[in-house]
Parts: sequence; structure tokens; C-alpha cells
Amino acid sequence: MFLRALVAFALLTGGLAAQESLTAPAVAEPKAAGYTLDPGTKVPLNLINSISTKHSQEGDRVYLETAFPVLTNGRIVIPVGSWVAGTVTEVKKPGRVKGRGELYVRFDTLTLPNGVTRDLRSRMDTMDASSTGELDRSEGKVRSEGNKAGDLKTVAETTGATASVGAIAGNAAGHGMMGLGVGAGAGLAGGLIYTLISRGPDAVIAKGSTVEMVLDRQIIFNENDVTFTGVAPRPSQPLPVTADKGGVERF
Repeated sequence: MFLRALVAFALLTGGLAAQESLTAPAVAEPKAAGYTLDPGTKVPLNLINSISTKHSQEGDRVYLETAFPVLTNGRIVIPVGSWVAGTVTEVKKPGRVKGRGELYVRFDTLTLPNGVTRDLRSRMDTMDASSTGELDRSEGKVRSEGNKAGDLKTVAETTGATASVGAIAGNAAGHGMMGLGVGAGAGLAGGLIYTLISRGPDAVIAKGSTVEMVLDRQIIFNENDVTFTGVAPRPSQPLPVTADKGGVERF
């Protein structure tokens, strides 16, 4: 009798415990705090060193600083003064007769003021009016402007000036119209020769220009990555200075 009562009590308490376990709310495990920047996020940058189709070469380094903070979830994850380093990957000088100059820059790394670094392969999305050229946003490539109007102006001015000289000389010799024709012909030839030996305008992104970088990949920061307390303001990144064959310093 006693044994039967003991078994019944054990079954009753076990059932109650099982019921409590089913009705008890599940305790969520704490998740690590994270901050994510999605592909396509735009980061405003200031250019530290000038680049152009005239002076830059493939492989030259490009240095920039963030010009405005980037936030996600109400937290600054890329503060002003962060560094971005890039590379000139393609330079095409403008042609003498046709063809625009082309300049392509790839952004390689992002470094926060506390030293946290992320790898990139990002491109340029916009640039301000202080730069010379047109930006192809689909490729991040800067093309120099065409100079057809300038070429026509050069030919017209040279033709007009030389024709006037020819007319004066022709009048002095008693052959005004002949001198005008000879002068115009010489001016036309001279203008065309100047146009053929002169290159078109270069694409230039000047020091201090503001450009936008568009992220090519997802970037994730944890809480420690975006902690900047106690981090002293960073000076501008020093630029390596080299001299070309003409003795001119290049950055």
C-alpha cells in the first residue's frame, strides 16, 4: 500500500515538472552587438593628393580622408578623419586627334581612427565641380572633356590672323586678294598643325576635391571596432614624395 502511494506521488510530481517546463518562457541568448554597412553605402571623402591623366601613372597610390560621418543603427561607425587608401589602376592620356583621357581609381582599404581596418574594392560614385572631367558612375572612371570647340577656335583664330597679315602684304605689293588668299591658306595649315600636335585636355581630380566612394561589399563592425573614446585625433597621413626624371617632385 505504501509502495503504491509512493509511485503515484512520483508520477504526479513528474507530470507537474514536465508541464512547468512546457509552459515556461524560453530565455533568449544574448546576441553580440554588431553594426553593418550594406553594399552601395556611400562614403564622402576628401582627396589628399591630386591625380590626373597628365602626371599620374598606373600603380600610383591615392590617399583620402572621410569628410562626413557614416552612421548605422544610430551609431557612428566611420567618423570624420578616417583614412581611405586607393590605387590608380588605369591611365589613358588624351589623344592628339581624337580620344579622351581616362583615369580609373580603385579604393582598397578603410582605416578607422582607432586602427581598425577593412579591405575594399570600391569605386568612385560622384565628384565635385572642382574636378576636371566627366565621371562614368557605372565604372567609376573619369574621362577628360572633349575639345572640339577649342580646336575649331584655334584654327579660326590662326587663319584669321594670318589672312590679315597676308592681305596687308598683298596690298603693299598691289595684289590684295592674292595676299588674302595666301594668308588664309597659311593660317588654316598652321591651325591644323597646332591641333594635330597638341593633346586634348587632361582629366584632373585636384587635391581637396570631395568625392563619394560607394561600398562594393558588406562591412561588419562589432562594439569594440567602433569604440573611439580615448583615441587622439589623427593627423593627415604623410605622403611619400618621389622625384621624376625631370627632378619634379610627385606625390
